[in-house]
Amino acid sequence: MDERNRKLAMPPRQLTAQGPQRRVGVELEMNGIDLDQLSALVATHGGYQIEQPGRCERRLTGDPAGDWIVELDSQLVKKIGRTPRPEDPRSAELMGSAEDALIWMAESLVPVELVSPPLPLDRLDEINELIRQLRQAGAKGTSDRLTNAFGMQFNPEIPDADSSTLCAYLKAFLCLYDWMNQRAEVNLARRITTYVDPFPADYVRLVTDPGYWPDQAQLIDDYLLHNPTRNRALDMLPLFRHLDEERVLACTQDPLIKARPTFHYRLPDCRIDEPDWDMTEAWNDWLEVEKLAADHERLQGCCKAYQKWQQQGLGRLLESWPKELARDWLPKDTA
Repeated sequence: MDERNRKLAMPPRQLTAQGPQRRVGVELEMNGIDLDQLSALVATHGGYQIEQPGRCERRLTGDPAGDWIVELDSQLVKKIGRTPRPEDPRSAELMGSAEDALIWMAESLVPVELVSPPLPLDRLDEINELIRQLRQAGAKGTSDRLTNAFGMQFNPEIPDADSSTLCAYLKAFLCLYDWMNQRAEVNLARRITTYVDPFPADYVRLVTDPGYWPDQAQLIDDYLLHNPTRNRALDMLPLFRHLDEERVLACTQDPLIKARPTFHYRLPDCRIDEPDWDMTEAWNDWLEVEKLAADHERLQGCCKAYQKWQQQGLGRLLESWPKELARDWLPKDTA
């Protein structure tokens, strides 16, 4: 990896419309390290206090950006871990044994997840330092086992809520998706679990039409019609619920959709056990979406070229869109 990709780059729009620096939440899934080890390491790193809202969850407090969360990434296990144990010692012992067995099985199938608070852009280097420390502590990622469908997710705060801005990000992501997916080399286990399914072809054609610039209501309606699911590489449902909760809930009542003013980028694997791996390359690839979205002329030209490529039919088998994209529509210093 060249030196350019070893440094965390910054997006062209670093401030929100209200003035403060944009923030980014980061989520890392792993195993090989248990809840208490992970919590202690992160708490020591940042000087935080550890709270225990459930037997399978930890909350780290004391960061001005918000709380860090460490948990087993299973709704069932977390629910059981929040259930009070019976007062009767024998019943409590039986329940505890059953719970321990369930957690033991869950730890071999589901990851421990570290969820950061929304960090200002100038604090993202802290994530890379944590990754290095977690690797030294024995954390394992996607490549450690065939069943490890573990991801790294970014939640970049939107620069503003204007429909044209949000549409530009969607257009840019759809144009760049094949290139980003190729570079991400997503693990087979994650591809077959549908967590990061590609967008439907009809939706891609609709949004990448250079004339497609709807108002907010139409943008959300079109998305919900084609994508009533969280399982997209770029999940827009948290953002759209933040902007128009009633509209989203009329389509899906998935309790895991948390309203927040962010994009939810889910594509990259978590390869935390691999030497020298960190969030830099995946983050810098995401920034190509940010750059393209911010350059209206280049974005419109890229959309026209992508639509032309899509219309080739079988000719697409002979032409590589990622190669054409890199050649004609990405900055020449992009790896």
